[in-house]
Amino acid sequence: MVFALVVVLVAPFAGGAAQAADKPTVKLSKSQAGTGGSVTVTGDGWRPKAILMVLICGQSVPSRGVPGGTDTCANGDGRAVTADDKGDFRRELPVAEPPVPCPCVVHVSTITGPKAAADAAFQVAGHSVEPLPREASGGRLSLLTDSRLTGSSGLLTWFGAPPARELVLTVGNVGTFPVKDPLFRVGTSHGVFAPQWEEQRWRGTIQPGREARITLPVDLAAGAHGDYTVSLEYGGRVLTEQPWSVGRPWGVTLFWLMLSLVVPAALFRIGMAVVDRVRPGREAPGRRARGRRMPGLPPWVPRPSPSTAAHAQPRTPSPSPTTSALPWFAPDTDPGVPRAARLSSAREDTST
Repeated sequence: MVFALVVVLVAPFAGGAAQAADKPTVKLSKSQAGTGGSVTVTGDGWRPKAILMVLICGQSVPSRGVPGGTDTCANGDGRAVTADDKGDFRRELPVAEPPVPCPCVVHVSTITGPKAAADAAFQVAGHSVEPLPREASGGRLSLLTDSRLTGSSGLLTWFGAPPARELVLTVGNVGTFPVKDPLFRVGTSHGVFAPQWEEQRWRGTIQPGREARITLPVDLAAGAHGDYTVSLEYGGRVLTEQPWSVGRPWGVTLFWLMLSLVVPAALFRIGMAVVDRVRPGREAPGRRARGRRMPGLPPWVPRPSPSTAAHAQPRTPSPSPTTSALPWFAPDTDPGVPRAARLSSAREDTST
């Protein structure tokens, strides 16, 4: 009984310690460095074998993260690193000035898989420092339900048309003032590249303590394919991110494959037709005879065909040389005389 009570009392603290241990952390070898130097970034508690991106970002503090997204970071000097089997990493990061003033942080976030991020305060020596913008007071929107992408790709998308979806989510006004016609930023990113942001205004008013269903269109470029991430930002804070896997437009590949087969075949047929036209041919004799006019007849008189004319002409028997038949081949003139007697008399006549 006492053991069970101890387990019940210790379990919440153990769970909290496990959650704290699972939260990713970032540590720096130094808190300040100038441009051209470097800082060693270490971390633990990350997902094993996770691919991470390490950046220096301005106008940020660890408690607020990176409100401006990666647009406020020195993306050109960022470094990628892969966590080991325990979720730890170590990486040298060159110091570069971000595009916005400090306060700055070293921002580490996952590139693939579940989203996770952590920040550590860092000062870029010689870079300008300005106060952080004050958070907007009054109306504030917060995500109430999980967002989702709706819609499907049609037949034209299979042939390279721009893929399109709708981002649907429910937000609530947790402030004290109404929010009228809120302006959202919808970003689409492909792989490790920074999001491409587009401002979209939702028409309507959300009263304090009320919620609204927001639907925003999301479009990609023609022929886009692969794994994308759709992000929604409001008031400098990212509300939600949704993965979007776009299939390859195989119709375009099929079209070019058919074109590579049809065009050579058509050119070959055209070439053979031209050769048949240009090459001199021999006209059939019957065709020449039918096209020739017979002399002495007017044009309106029908002409007989060569075969008919050949049959119509009378045949004259060819003269045969006169030969004298031999006596023994002469026909029987007297049937009463035997053949042997006629032959013997014919020999006697020849001998004489």
